[in-house]
Amino acid sequence: MYDSPDRELRKGLRSMGVCGEESLVSSLAQYLKLLEKWNQKVNLVASTDIGSMVGRHVLDSLSIHPYLSGSTVVDAGSGAGLPGIPLAILNTDKEFILVDSNGKKTRFLFQVKTELGLSNVTVENCRVEHYESSQQIDMVISRAFSSLEELVVKTRHLLSSGSNKPCKLLAMKGRYPKEEITALPDDVTVSRIDKIIVPGENSHRHVVELICK
Repeated sequence: MYDSPDRELRKGLRSMGVCGEESLVSSLAQYLKLLEKWNQKVNLVASTDIGSMVGRHVLDSLSIHPYLSGSTVVDAGSGAGLPGIPLAILNTDKEFILVDSNGKKTRFLFQVKTELGLSNVTVENCRVEHYESSQQIDMVISRAFSSLEELVVKTRHLLSSGSNKPCKLLAMKGRYPKEEITALPDDVTVSRIDKIIVPGENSHRHVVELICK
C-alpha cells in the first residue's frame, strides 16, 4: 500500500540524505502526474499507478545523484526522462541533454520541460550515436541500454571529445553485470561499481562508472 506521492517523495528523499525543499517535492510530484497522464496513451514506463512510480522511477533515478560530475550531462536513451528529469530537477546547476529517438517520448519530454520550467534541460530527438554536441560533455548517463558494450559503442564519440579531462559514463544496472564487464573493449576502464539502495525498493541495483582511454 503506497502513501500519497508527496509523502512517499519526502520519506524517500530524507532516507537518501537529500534536502527535500517543498519546491523540489512539488516539481517531482508534478513530473509524476505528467508521467501517469501520458503513460495512459504513450507507453512510457511499465508501472501504471503513480504510487509505484515514486520509488521505481523517481527515487531510483535520484540514487545516482552522488555520482554525477561536471556541468554538462547527456542522458542516452532517456525515454520518459529517466534518470535525466529527476536529476535535472535536483541539480539546477547542471545542464542535462536528454537524447531519444522516439518522437512520442521526446514530445512528452518537451511537455515536462515546458510545464516545469526546466531551463537546464535540452531535448534531442535522434539516436544517441547520431547526436553531435558543440560543447564539452562531462558525463553520459543511462538507465535503459541493454548492455554496457552497446552503450560504449553508441556513445564513444561523446566520451572522447578531445578534452584533457575524460568524459565519464555512468550506467545503471540491475544485478552485478559480470558478463557485460568482461565483454567491454580493452580501452574501457571500470573505475567503480557500487551497489545502490533505493528507498522502498527491494530489487538489485548497481551503478557502473566507465572511462574510455
